[in-house]
Amino acid sequence: MGFLPMSRAEMKAKNWEELDIILVSGDAYVDHPAWAAALLGRFLEYHGYRVGIIAQPDWRTGEDFMQLGAPRLFFGVSAGNLDSMVNHYTADKKKRRQDVYSPGGKAGMRPDRATIVYTNRLREAFPGIPVIIGGVEASMRRLAHYDYWGDQVRRSILLDSKADLLIYGMGEKALFETARYLERGQDVKSLRNVAGSCYAAAQPPEDALILPSYEAAASDPVKFSQLTRMVAQNITSYLAAPLAQRHGERWVVANPPALPLSTAEMDELYALPFQRRSHPIYEDRGGVPALKPVQFSILTHRGCFGGCHFCSIGLHQGKFIQSRSQESLLNEARSFLMHPDFKGSIPDVGGPSANMYGLSGKERLKCEKCKRGSCLVPALCPKMDTDHSPSVKLWRELRKIPGIKHIRVASGVRYDLIIKDSSGSYLHSLCKHHVGGQLKVAPEHVADKVTALMGKPDHTQYLKFTESFNRVNRQLGKTQYLIPYLISAHPGSSLKESRELAQYVSRQMRHHPEQVQNFTPLPMTISASMYHTGMNPFNGEKIYVPKSAKERREQRDMLQGGASSSKPPQSADSKNHRAKKTKSSKPPPKRKPPRFNGKQAP
Repeated sequence: MGFLPMSRAEMKAKNWEELDIILVSGDAYVDHPAWAAALLGRFLEYHGYRVGIIAQPDWRTGEDFMQLGAPRLFFGVSAGNLDSMVNHYTADKKKRRQDVYSPGGKAGMRPDRATIVYTNRLREAFPGIPVIIGGVEASMRRLAHYDYWGDQVRRSILLDSKADLLIYGMGEKALFETARYLERGQDVKSLRNVAGSCYAAAQPPEDALILPSYEAAASDPVKFSQLTRMVAQNITSYLAAPLAQRHGERWVVANPPALPLSTAEMDELYALPFQRRSHPIYEDRGGVPALKPVQFSILTHRGCFGGCHFCSIGLHQGKFIQSRSQESLLNEARSFLMHPDFKGSIPDVGGPSANMYGLSGKERLKCEKCKRGSCLVPALCPKMDTDHSPSVKLWRELRKIPGIKHIRVASGVRYDLIIKDSSGSYLHSLCKHHVGGQLKVAPEHVADKVTALMGKPDHTQYLKFTESFNRVNRQLGKTQYLIPYLISAHPGSSLKESRELAQYVSRQMRHHPEQVQNFTPLPMTISASMYHTGMNPFNGEKIYVPKSAKERREQRDMLQGGASSSKPPQSADSKNHRAKKTKSSKPPPKRKPPRFNGKQAP
């Protein structure tokens, strides 16, 4: 079926005189399900709509925005797979030198606050054509939010962009429903009941839960904390009420989230004819670097019930796991054999947390009424089914496919969930067949005070997992290592807690950590609220927040440099890390930019 059209010539090749929907994206166009524009574009195309893409338009003029003409129904605008400010700036607010979602990795191919800029350009070029915003940037800025880069509370991006409608979350159902309404001739301003959407109104609906106003949240840390708590308790589609927030004389209304996709719907979506290539216009520009590590990866599921406070996945994808069927995943793997770029290796089979595939609560109806943000912290919910056998069975069938040489699980695992695996086979199978020498895990910190504020398990869970991981590898006769993701300068972490972490890294791990991220407050997350207000939004307790550039740098440097050269007896996992370190004298590689899924970069 080729690519979705990006030019008049490509429209003509399809005998299309006009398009129904045009998607404008801050990313280069890669026809792969990991790119939102491709996923939504293919989905709408499947349902009979003529869809085109304007990728990385030059925002300094209106010319690129007019290249495909006016769509019959609407423009859909997204900053891309990352918030444009996360894409542009490091945790230290320094400009990034590379953008892996742009051709040749070139930086500067999209503006700051791209959703707002693109929408304004479209308004100038096509007055009267509906503009609908979405993607991670719009989703996580749908209500008043703290913006780290401007160090201020900003209004809903719906109002700042002057868009007609905002669709949050993954967006397929809401976007399709909106397209059907507009197809029937309804005015976009009249759409008030689309689940997973936000709209502006003169008055809130009668059944809405009234949030602290933008003005109150911007001026009062207590009100901002209250806002954070109310949003966090209303992210479940089965339980949430409409949320209404006043901004001056107008109200922003957020309808409850769209229902999770069923297994059949997930299968249908990922069976669409993706080319798994960047558009041919990028071939002489170095391609799109972000494609290479994921070109033949397989996404098994969506959602995360881990509830990490610094992460946006739960707020964006929801906490209910939406898994694909085994047959759908096997068919996708078989399709790789016909792709000219496939060399036999699948670099990742997983999702936000790879080992959540196929997992759910034992009593779904009770889970749908639960307001807990995490099913794992502070303790595992007794209603959670922890049988990891769906993953083990999937791997076993994938290994049987002729022509597939290697299958890795590289997207990271939730270690505190693995040690609760009731099947008892996940870790053994993982280490035996699917760890390429290194396994990513995310303890983030060792100080219980900090992990509690992060929404992470206490450090004893990590120690139990490392013991199990090393024991299984000894039984298999393998030498494999854990690659821990660590976060410095999170709210609650003073130099004392950083020193505790640094001492553990240097004395116990004997490891020079390559994956250290200075905490970045992502919009609408609980951790961002803590950073801004200096208080825990759930109990009002004051929290120490390292805010100065000097202290943030000191905490990171302390961790990367180690806190002590004294060397007490080694633990089993520290021996593994030391063995790894002594194999090479090469300096650690530069940290890669954040991944596309919206999660806090490790």
